[in-house]
Amino acid sequence: MRLDWLTLAGFRSYGRLEWQPDPGVNVIVGRNGAGKTNLLEAVGYLGSLRSFRGAPDHALVGFDFERAYIRGQVTSGPSEALIELELRGRGGRQARINTQRLARTSDLLGHVRFVTFLPEDLDIIKRGPGYRRDFLDATAVQLWPGSHLDQADFERALRQRNAFLKQNDRDDVTLGVWDERMAHAGGKVMARRARTVDAIRDHVSSVHADISASDAAVEFDYLSGWKGELDARVSPAEFAQRLSEALSESRRRDRERRVTTVGPHRDEPILLLDGHDSRFHASQGEQRTLTLSLRVASHRAITDLIDRPPILLLDDVYSELDPKRSAALTLALPEAQTLVTTADPSDVPLEGVPWGITGGEVVRG
Repeated sequence: MRLDWLTLAGFRSYGRLEWQPDPGVNVIVGRNGAGKTNLLEAVGYLGSLRSFRGAPDHALVGFDFERAYIRGQVTSGPSEALIELELRGRGGRQARINTQRLARTSDLLGHVRFVTFLPEDLDIIKRGPGYRRDFLDATAVQLWPGSHLDQADFERALRQRNAFLKQNDRDDVTLGVWDERMAHAGGKVMARRARTVDAIRDHVSSVHADISASDAAVEFDYLSGWKGELDARVSPAEFAQRLSEALSESRRRDRERRVTTVGPHRDEPILLLDGHDSRFHASQGEQRTLTLSLRVASHRAITDLIDRPPILLLDDVYSELDPKRSAALTLALPEAQTLVTTADPSDVPLEGVPWGITGGEVVRG
């Protein structure tokens, strides 16, 4: 899979940009604030309909513009797709594929597959379980684009159930409706998470061994308070039944606390290094190696599924690595179209086409 060309208008720091990246490695150089991350963010948005920085859509529209446009052509195997997105500064967006307007913007998902490497990826290991849940859910979208709708349905049902609980309403019938909706959507989310962990588990172990040059054992564990143990053989319907029972059992507690206390939103995925929780028992260097292993593993899992490598986006990652890990990551990276940003090209041990960013322009050489 490759991005053939990209056009931006009114997107972040780019008033107007036309860029044709190389199908191999692209080394994008610029000072801090030049727009390197903005460029990668635009590519990532084409494939996920969200900013990998967590910014809302309206923040992606440049200060002097009412709308932002992202257009690009992507080749995947024998097929090509022209993707066009319009983001409005006051909210809302439109999407087209091959000039045909989509009724649902989310139908765009799956046309561009990518994996990002970011300096803040260390948060996946170091910080709370929400970061690891987000990693699993975002990876699931790249593997199976339809999981985006399952996640949105679950979050909507969770908000509605919590809003009802905050009203302190004792109507069991209405609460039962929200329980059913949340269990149905939550069962699909859990099934996707189980399949995601199953898809990347072995890759994580092998990649970690390559990058760390050690035989330390890496394992996924998943702590759940509602019989939501991960098993890729469990169907969405069975997960939904388990969650329905857990919600029923937790009603008294939920009403007392006026919040939903069980479900996929409260689960805790953890990574174990030699049997110990890496959040507390791994050094920062070991944690960084684990995050790199997760990203490379997810890339390999996507490649296994769609039989072609997704685009690699590396945003100033090499500046965070010591020479040993930098060299190990380079050896572990798969062959794929790669966009890597840096303020100092001497930090990047990759051979590729050099690009310079200055004044909102991307210039080769």
